[in-house]
Amino acid sequence: MKLIWKEVRANPLLWLLVFVPVVFVVEHLRPKAGTLLFALSVLAIVPLAALLSHATEAVAAKTGDAVGGLLNATLGNLTELVIALAALSAGEYMLVKASIAGAIVTNTLFMLGASFLLGGLKHHTQEFNPATARLQAGQLFLATIALLVPSTVAVTTEGQGAGFVQELSLWLAFLLIATYGLGLLFTLKTHREFFGSVGHHDDDEAHEPWPMGVALGTLGGVTVLVALVSEVFVASVQEAALSLGMSSAFVGFVVVALVGAAAEMATAFSGARKNRLDLSVGIALGSATQIALFVAPALVLASYVLGPSPMSLQFWPGAVAMMLLASVTAAFVSNGGRSAWFVGVLVLAVYLTFAISLFLIPPRPA
Repeated sequence: MKLIWKEVRANPLLWLLVFVPVVFVVEHLRPKAGTLLFALSVLAIVPLAALLSHATEAVAAKTGDAVGGLLNATLGNLTELVIALAALSAGEYMLVKASIAGAIVTNTLFMLGASFLLGGLKHHTQEFNPATARLQAGQLFLATIALLVPSTVAVTTEGQGAGFVQELSLWLAFLLIATYGLGLLFTLKTHREFFGSVGHHDDDEAHEPWPMGVALGTLGGVTVLVALVSEVFVASVQEAALSLGMSSAFVGFVVVALVGAAAEMATAFSGARKNRLDLSVGIALGSATQIALFVAPALVLASYVLGPSPMSLQFWPGAVAMMLLASVTAAFVSNGGRSAWFVGVLVLAVYLTFAISLFLIPPRPA
């Protein structure tokens, strides 16, 4: 606890932790103050993300960047999973699908591109293990194909109806989860020697190392707080969107995805600045892969228990196209295992193309 308190006193950004209890107090006293709760929840998520970043770096220092990236992606995606489960139980399936698609595109393009840019501004060139990036990009491409098929079949097999699409989605959900599990076995067990870090770390920002117990305890506790604050954020974001002139598609696909991934982004950006690009790439692509291969199919299975009716993997055409293009972009830029700041600019330009399109031309309901 002393180490955490020392970190809070040394980092002015963590002073914003005072907004965490303020969010819950305001939610209790003024539950319909949507715009105010929106602003307070954002201010609360930012320091929580910074604290989660420091704890994850402490774990990664002892376990390696591959395991550290996987751990951060898993805990970061817990926020999206909790939000999606709440929407699932309420039958808000379009919100669930928008959050899935938005999280995949945001992690693949915005987080990866910003990591390349921020790291490249400090280091002339950076290197990372291309084997890890190629495998995760390949898994992501497989997942987008699996998400593309139900949407295509729904158009070409009108006579068989939604029942056929639902049955297909169920089988694909099992296939994607099995593929994700085998991918973990491959990278962490049978062929782990191919997925180590290759970058040179900077030690000029050294901190007193946290014991593993403190780091893991902080990871667990902060992740729960991030999930709780994120629920307040999602509950208030629609009212704030109306007052700020944003469409629901833009909010779900861009705003919710960016805030939901704040914890992961803090770690990825910090790792890139410290020339630990393996950690950054592992978080960005690992998080997107985990959402596509595990979270999305898990939500399909959960819908049979929590939802008013089963949910399919059918997305609107624009979402499928953006996820597919995002996976192709990630495969292109990560193939060589080297990066510079302009590579990050190119990836961010693809993301901004999608974001601007959604802001100006909201998609029609599926």
